[in-house]
Amino acid sequence: MSRVIAIMSMSLDGYVADPDDGVAEVFDWYTAGDVELRTGGSDPMTFRLSPASAEHFRALTSELGAVLTGRRTFEVAGGWGGNHAWGPAFVLCHAVPAGWPRPDSSVHFVTDGIESAVAQARAAAGGKAVGVHGADTIRQCLDAGLLDELTIDLAAVLLGAGVRLFDDLSDVPARLGNPAVIAGDGVTHLRYPVLGSTRPGGTR
Repeated sequence: MSRVIAIMSMSLDGYVADPDDGVAEVFDWYTAGDVELRTGGSDPMTFRLSPASAEHFRALTSELGAVLTGRRTFEVAGGWGGNHAWGPAFVLCHAVPAGWPRPDSSVHFVTDGIESAVAQARAAAGGKAVGVHGADTIRQCLDAGLLDELTIDLAAVLLGAGVRLFDDLSDVPARLGNPAVIAGDGVTHLRYPVLGSTRPGGTR
């Protein structure tokens, strides 16, 4: 079965965006080096990463066959031009946005909950992993026991306020295994296996 991997950049004090939804500070590492890396998809971007970050990014993204995210991330990203660089994208939402779905787009909308969204993304991933974006979607996956790995790009910045990644988890304490650690420029890449809740009756 396809693994489900949460992927987020986060400040050292736990924020994935500032109070105005800005993410520039936690993504500074995407322009911190000399290794040029161009994403695919309909709206490709070019990053300039340190050698260590480039190796981490290539290894991680090569594992992915689909992506799962929330409505907020979808809106901020402008729908990725209709096709995400990591494969078919599944957007967890209450209602399909106006003007979507679109012809020649691999963006799909799931309105019947996180379990259905994960199942659809796994089926579309072709045996590869599903990458999960967005703080709320990651929290839902954690609480439902559907997350296999937590990948955090820990940026060397303190934001002090904003959108926190791990607020309001219900299935806690959650046990993580020992991380794989890669030190980049201005960022530490951490990959934790998710072992499950230690709460009696918790998931996994």
